[in-house]
Amino acid sequence: MGVLWLWRKEAGYIVLFIIIAAVLSHFVGYFMQMFVLILSYVVCRQAFLIFRLEAWLSHGASGKPPQGTGVWRDIYYHFYRIKQKEKKRKKTLGKIIEQFRKSTDVLPDAAVVLGDHDEIEWSNKLAKHVLGIKRSDKGQRMDNLIRAPEFVQFIKNRNEKSALILPSPIDDKIILQYKIVGYADGQHLVVAHDVTQQKLMEAMRKNFVDNVSHELRTPLTVLKGYLETLQDMDDNQSTVLTGSLQQMNEQTDRMQYLVDDLLLLARLETKKKRKECIDVAQLIHNICLDGQAVEKQYQRIEMDVVSGICLHGEEQDLRSAFSNLIMNALKYSDDESIIKVIWKQEAKDLIFEVIDKGEGIAAADIPRVTERFFRADVKRSKKLSGTGLGLAIVKHVLIRHDAKLEISSVKGKGSRFSCVFPANLIC
Repeated sequence: MGVLWLWRKEAGYIVLFIIIAAVLSHFVGYFMQMFVLILSYVVCRQAFLIFRLEAWLSHGASGKPPQGTGVWRDIYYHFYRIKQKEKKRKKTLGKIIEQFRKSTDVLPDAAVVLGDHDEIEWSNKLAKHVLGIKRSDKGQRMDNLIRAPEFVQFIKNRNEKSALILPSPIDDKIILQYKIVGYADGQHLVVAHDVTQQKLMEAMRKNFVDNVSHELRTPLTVLKGYLETLQDMDDNQSTVLTGSLQQMNEQTDRMQYLVDDLLLLARLETKKKRKECIDVAQLIHNICLDGQAVEKQYQRIEMDVVSGICLHGEEQDLRSAFSNLIMNALKYSDDESIIKVIWKQEAKDLIFEVIDKGEGIAAADIPRVTERFFRADVKRSKKLSGTGLGLAIVKHVLIRHDAKLEISSVKGKGSRFSCVFPANLIC
């Protein structure tokens, strides 16, 4: 109501000026000239007040607003109030931004915000120490500052599900794991996590396993040779001696399998990828027909294998993975039950599956079955031998082929192990 009254008052001034022009013209004549003169005054007054407002705003609206009358006084005051609120808001935002900067500077990870064209919009303090990115680099493309080809491709792909591990661009003793996350239109956050200690521990573990495995191989070979000689010399006169030699030979074989699996895992973790075009159908047939452990139970295997689907991979590694899955299915199911081995293309994926009707896996154990030496706490009527490394080998083989292992199982009804390969491996 107050604003409407002021506008009516301002309109009243204009009407008053028109009446004055009419009265004056009654005495002196020249109504139109007097009317134009009065309106010119009104226009000039309004222009002057607008000029004062523009001059005040152009200087940042600092200090008190200009003096005015009527509606212009309220207009000046409203601008003044808006400016004061804006200052308070800026001050509050400034405090929030300062708190944010302080909190991000103590983060254990380097963080960099990228814009639409991968230009740096913001970076925290740790980004300077491990990535060499300074505040003055704002506006520079990140892939111009870190020029490792793998990193350039990583930024270009912007795959939020993948991670890249590379040495720091300013200190190759620091190993960083990069991840990228999109959080706004065209904006991405790159986070670099220091995994130096983790990689050192992994390297130490790999070296230890590799060295110990190599050192065990020679004495095991010698021991097995002597045991075979003693078994050949045994005349079966002593059941104790015969049984002892048999048990010693079995345990030596078990140790040999364990060493072989450990060496295979070490090789999978360290060797470079080497791809060849593999006829998977033929490989599966060879595993089932040629494997010494499998061929004895070949009649239990039901194959549903699509021929002609080949993929890029490492044949020896895939042979190890598929053999482990088939052997596990045979081992953990009844001697009369059927094992299904499937190779097919489904949608965009290539799938190798092994399905059994064995004892199954408890839901709580499924996430852990690919851990090394993990064994479920299950009471069985027969003792099963194994190294506890089979599924760990499967997992590492699939990782090297950009594939994944999917496990579904119902306790007491059986399990399904699916190796899912991406379609880009088709050759």
